[in-house]
Amino acid sequence: MAQAINNWQMDQKADLHAPQAKPKYISTFKALSGYIREHRLTFAGFILCTLIAITAELLQPYLVKIAIDDNLMAGHNDYRGLLIICGIYLALSLSSFLFSYLQNNLLQKAGQSIVASIRKRLFNHIAKLPMSYFDRVPSGSLITHVSSDTEAINQFFNQVVLSLFRDGLTLVFILVLMFELDPQLTLYCLILVPVIAGIAIAFRSFMRNTYQMARTRLSRLVSFVAENLSGMNLIQVFHQQEEQKKQFRERNDAYFKANVREIRTNVVFNRTFEILNNIAIALIVWFGGRSVLGAELEFGVLYAFITYIRMFFQPINTITQQWNTLQSATVAINRVWSIFAIQPEIDDKPAADKVERQAIRGRIDFDGVSFGYGDGEPVIRDLNLHIRPGELVGIVGTTGAGKSSLISLLCRFYDVREGSIRIDGHDVRDLRQQDLHRIVGLVQQEPYLYSGTVLDNVRMFDPSISREEVLRACQFIGADVIIERMQDGYDTRLSERGSGLSAGERQLISFARILVFQPKILILDEATANLDSHTEQLIQQALHLVSAGRTTLVIAHRLSTIMGADRILVMSRGEIVEQGTHQQLLDARGYYEELYRHAQGQQGSSRTADAAIR
Repeated sequence: MAQAINNWQMDQKADLHAPQAKPKYISTFKALSGYIREHRLTFAGFILCTLIAITAELLQPYLVKIAIDDNLMAGHNDYRGLLIICGIYLALSLSSFLFSYLQNNLLQKAGQSIVASIRKRLFNHIAKLPMSYFDRVPSGSLITHVSSDTEAINQFFNQVVLSLFRDGLTLVFILVLMFELDPQLTLYCLILVPVIAGIAIAFRSFMRNTYQMARTRLSRLVSFVAENLSGMNLIQVFHQQEEQKKQFRERNDAYFKANVREIRTNVVFNRTFEILNNIAIALIVWFGGRSVLGAELEFGVLYAFITYIRMFFQPINTITQQWNTLQSATVAINRVWSIFAIQPEIDDKPAADKVERQAIRGRIDFDGVSFGYGDGEPVIRDLNLHIRPGELVGIVGTTGAGKSSLISLLCRFYDVREGSIRIDGHDVRDLRQQDLHRIVGLVQQEPYLYSGTVLDNVRMFDPSISREEVLRACQFIGADVIIERMQDGYDTRLSERGSGLSAGERQLISFARILVFQPKILILDEATANLDSHTEQLIQQALHLVSAGRTTLVIAHRLSTIMGADRILVMSRGEIVEQGTHQQLLDARGYYEELYRHAQGQQGSSRTADAAIR
């Protein structure tokens, strides 16, 4: 049994990590260059504030050098000059603080605006992607793109850009000041630069591997937890808790070890830089001290040099530490941009037909329609179907017969390979999707409810629909009795997917939603499949009310749902093999009669079982 669950988990992983086309690599700076140009004035202000802040900070040791050499060591008792130097020092400190504050705020403003724009653009782009994309890409992966990947881009601005400009300019300014003070001592210090570069390069590869190992093991741990939560009923039914605890412990320990290794690597790297820093200071004290004792170097210059050397290593350390952040941002950028590169397969034509919903009568024509998913075998073959305005049509068939595919084509979640689908003579490919989805209303087997009030879920957060319209719709189908029993009535806040409601209550709300938007064509996709008989009767009554005056297509799992339909279509392998009324199809003694007898047999078995229990 443990092996069965493990196989199930491996299947889940295979779905999550299914091979896809390798996206073209793009650098972070190139990808963000367009956004940066949009905020060029803000970035210019950031660079200016950075220059002023660095200058103010680095001039402070130079001022102390002047105070030491030109006043204290020279034996001058110029208290007024010392006060002026102290005042300038204080002004520089305040300027450094002020412009550092401004530089961070300007960068945050630009960075957050860019990330917010990317996140908004990404969400809007995902909403336009075809259903075929969602068929092969798990929602968890898309959530990662919208949340974690955009957060990695945010860290790029918070850490990488700030470090590159601030610390990079700090290094340049320090070198300029050091050469200004004493070129010979500066050259001695630069001897360590190749050593620093070698250590940074050596550690960079090791740190990258360590970082990626930790992230990979964390991803496996999170994936394992997510799979266990989604399959908890299976785990509990087969008493696999101990086995799953063991597997979790193994993954948790692996992540712990990788995390410890990452921390140790960072500690060793940072301490190595501290040792180099101390070695450099010791060399400066040795060579500089000898020069001071020999009166070849002023003491204030030596003090300033020691201060600058301490300041020299910190930017190098900080810049090197940003490598992992830059790597993470680069990966995130390529993931996000690979989604942007996906062009929607379903899009409005430039000259799409504009139709008034009120003018639509509801005639539907499928003319020679063929369709298949991707490059696979056709699931619908040369289908011809004509539905009259206001007709109630039931669609039945075994799994894989093409029922849901037929509905998806009418809603234009996919486009036909051959033929055409027309509504009142308008090809659905020539209609704006916004108009099409107002004309065609869909009620699915599991109606989706959002986090929000009952009122907002009925009117789908559309403020143009009044509260009175919502109340009338709910009263018309009988949902008002259920809603008024809730704690706050129509203002009751629902949790995600309406988890506090029964399946029947969610369906009634979805019917009220359809009534509010008043589509001319109504589609019910297995809308009563998971309901008990009593709730099904309520839904049937609601269906009768909602379908009045509308062209209605009902995909039925239970034949009782469509027995009173004007016409019943029986589908098999993408073709309509039978059609007619319930009685006509029974008299024909074909596919439908077989389905009907099978359904009756199941009901009979169920009644026998109920009687045995009683």
